[in-house]
Amino acid sequence: MPSLLRLAALGLALVSRAAAVILQNGQVRETNFPNTRIDPSDYTFTTYPANASEISYKGRWDSKHVSWWSAPGIKFGYTGQTVAITFGNLTSDGVLVGYRIGGLDWMFTNITAGATHLLVSPDTPGADLTGPINPWTFELRVTNWAYGVQIDSVHVAAGEKLVKVPDYPRRIEVIGDSLAAGMYTSYEGLSSWAYGLGAGLGDTEYSITAYPGICVADQDCWGNPRGQVHQWFYTSDTSYRASVIHGENPEPWDFSKHPAADIVVINIGTNDNNEHNNVSTEAYIDAYTKLIQGVHGKWPKAQVIVMSLWLGFYQSGNTYLPNAPGGWVKEIYDMVQWFNSDAYLRNPTVYDGVTKKTTKTGRRAKPFVHYFNTTGILQHNDIAPQWHPTDVGAIKVASHLQQYIRIKFGWDLAATGPEVYHETLYWNDESGY
Repeated sequence: MPSLLRLAALGLALVSRAAAVILQNGQVRETNFPNTRIDPSDYTFTTYPANASEISYKGRWDSKHVSWWSAPGIKFGYTGQTVAITFGNLTSDGVLVGYRIGGLDWMFTNITAGATHLLVSPDTPGADLTGPINPWTFELRVTNWAYGVQIDSVHVAAGEKLVKVPDYPRRIEVIGDSLAAGMYTSYEGLSSWAYGLGAGLGDTEYSITAYPGICVADQDCWGNPRGQVHQWFYTSDTSYRASVIHGENPEPWDFSKHPAADIVVINIGTNDNNEHNNVSTEAYIDAYTKLIQGVHGKWPKAQVIVMSLWLGFYQSGNTYLPNAPGGWVKEIYDMVQWFNSDAYLRNPTVYDGVTKKTTKTGRRAKPFVHYFNTTGILQHNDIAPQWHPTDVGAIKVASHLQQYIRIKFGWDLAATGPEVYHETLYWNDESGY
């Protein structure tokens, strides 16, 4: 069956959609994604529009109900044993989505723009299981960071209904580049460390505002026209798709209409650090500082975790060593220390990436910026040939961050069984070597 061929030029936010397969270490991985497209005239549905209050949108979606950034999704409860979705014409044709019932494993299918897809039917494994999650819940996530879907309408069986599912009580936001977006992992956004962190914490809403090639400095980096110090304040990302849909007038993200994150994790600077993009240390730290000030301005109670950068490894004689010097290790750490200084906390400055204005809050703040040292988490074989974490590398980063958050902020690990990462069940039944 058709699927998504993940091909991208290193450092560029360019990919090619094709009817092909996942390439795993240069070899074909069997996928067999089902063809879920249907002719809706063959069915009798109860239909809900995209703006129905029962549908919860996860991540960033614009006013046209088009998804952006990495692993955006929707979630709702439903009665009956049928769920179909009509996707709008602004959907990236062929985009791969993951979807699931309750806490069962992810299923995947490729979406046709302007078409209706039957994602749950009485024949779907688990469709008839009535508990312990009740009502049935349906969740869909876009896998690829460059592509998106547009929701036109959601359908259930005639006489059935959608049910609003309450949000989880905790919220986490990840801001980053390709490393957070999931570039070159098997299921991209749904194999990224950022997704694994949010979903793996359990009972946590998560949003991943990350895009490959982007810098934090507000300049062109690998074809991205703006940096995160600007783009984080907007709904859409820096893709070509965004320029086609929104042109020169992207929609600012309305923070007032969305609950604040409790924790914000930032991992950015790998592209700034690449000499190709010619970002100075001063420009990098200035932009990073403004981004954190912007987060604090929008979400004054959020705790910010700043991750140190990793730049891969090289073979040195009979061992492997991390690439050095680089990564602005001292500069990032010093920036975190400055945010925690009395000089800053007694009257913090906040920044607005839309108006480009900085203002003083006029109030004292408690320390809210924390440093997460990534040294020692990844080894050379956790980095794929394209300089991005492997699936295992992503899992390691996510797991260490979960434990850091548990210890630092007292968050219990509430994911207690449902699948987080798909197709990571590797085992050995042969004991006689």
